[in-house]
Amino acid sequence: MTAGRMMVTLALVATMAAVTACGRRGDPLTPYDAAVQARKDAEKAKQPLPPEPQKPDRNKPFILDRLIQ
Repeated sequence: MTAGRMMVTLALVATMAAVTACGRRGDPLTPYDAAVQARKDAEKAKQPLPPEPQKPDRNKPFILDRLIQ
């Protein structure tokens, strides 16, 4: 492996490590929670309110949930 190729590989690995570390820490927001928060933010900013979100019946498990827990 040449020095140039090794530097490119090292730069790609460093970039991938930096990108995978991006994101928000904490619990993920459900669509319902995001709609409630958007409504609160609009009310605080005295903007027109979005429609009232309807609470989901229950939390349905998804096949990929085990990967993110």
